[in-house]
Amino acid sequence: MKSFYNAERVSENVWWVGAVDWHVRNFHGYLTGRGTTYNAFLVIDDKITLIDTVKSGFEAEMLERISTVVDPQKIDYIVSNHAEPDHSGALNEVIAAVKPEKVFASAMGAKTLKAYYGVDVEVVFGSLALGQGSLTFVDTKMLHWPDSMMSFYDRDAVLFAQDAFGMHLAGSKLWADEYDQSILDYEMGKYYANIINNYSVKVLALLDTLPSLNLDLKVIAPDHGPLYRKDFGRLLQMYRDLAEQKPQLRATVVYATMWHATEMLARALTDGIRSAGVEVNLIDLAVSERSEVMTSVAVSGIVAFGAPTMNNQVFPAMADVLTYVKGLKVQNKLGFAFGSCGWSGEGAKYIAAELEAMKIEQPFALIQSKYRPNRDELQKAFDTGVALAEMLKEKAVC
Repeated sequence: MKSFYNAERVSENVWWVGAVDWHVRNFHGYLTGRGTTYNAFLVIDDKITLIDTVKSGFEAEMLERISTVVDPQKIDYIVSNHAEPDHSGALNEVIAAVKPEKVFASAMGAKTLKAYYGVDVEVVFGSLALGQGSLTFVDTKMLHWPDSMMSFYDRDAVLFAQDAFGMHLAGSKLWADEYDQSILDYEMGKYYANIINNYSVKVLALLDTLPSLNLDLKVIAPDHGPLYRKDFGRLLQMYRDLAEQKPQLRATVVYATMWHATEMLARALTDGIRSAGVEVNLIDLAVSERSEVMTSVAVSGIVAFGAPTMNNQVFPAMADVLTYVKGLKVQNKLGFAFGSCGWSGEGAKYIAAELEAMKIEQPFALIQSKYRPNRDELQKAFDTGVALAEMLKEKAVC
């Protein structure tokens, strides 16, 4: 019987056998407008090995893809590079269907798989012989979970990169070079900003370590999105640029508003930045959400946040966004806080305190108008935008 779901060849002895999630739009608080893939890989060697599984509910699709290459019950080993449910959620079901000799994971992976799914697995160190080739394991702890690791199959020079170099992008093509580069750049930048950014120190350490491992790469195969078979230098440099977080000649102004007073300040500030020749993105939290904000913030040298006071607190939508951005540990930004209030005035003060906690430089005092900004306050917001832009131009990477 012809299969609905077919494996796709990655290299002479490696097949993609994952699943495409066309319609997922929320990935633990990160909006995924283009869906995603859960990449799993079948290595055909003396010991047939499955690298990762898929999210629960997609196991039938994966097993059918495997069956177009080999009977799934001929799989000897399963290797879990990462225990998170989008990669290992179907592990119990796959073990029941495949009945492998052994399941392997890192030391922390074994603990996590036991806690999450009740699965006992063997801890793998260094390398694992498969017959004609072997898997070498690269410890990538906290990229982005404690259990995370990469696997390198030396026979075909394929690096199974786990969540590194990935993106949320469902599509009908296997290879990155088959997609429009602007889509790849945006989705990788968004993925990095929202998933990896707070581990940038670890990313830089990994990028410095990879050359010493002497991996003669032919394929980089992440767990989400398309795979790479060329332009590795561009890919690695893009990841380095994202990790270094050098100030870019761009600005993001984020605001929440109740009766448009804070919006007026946001628009004046934005126009000041724009008039000084710096590209600026104005984001209204009434129509945008936190992952869109973080994607823009990550590549901006100026980040300004404005909100009104509500019930002696900052407006709730802004508290949500600041909590999210704070956890992702942005660096090398010029910051600014602004807002409006009727009487108590906690909103902009809360924002300024959060920016200070993030160690974001605030060269100018906050602006907070009573009820509705007057022309002098709007002019001050405009002038502050100009001044921030001029400061950024002195330090930014163009």
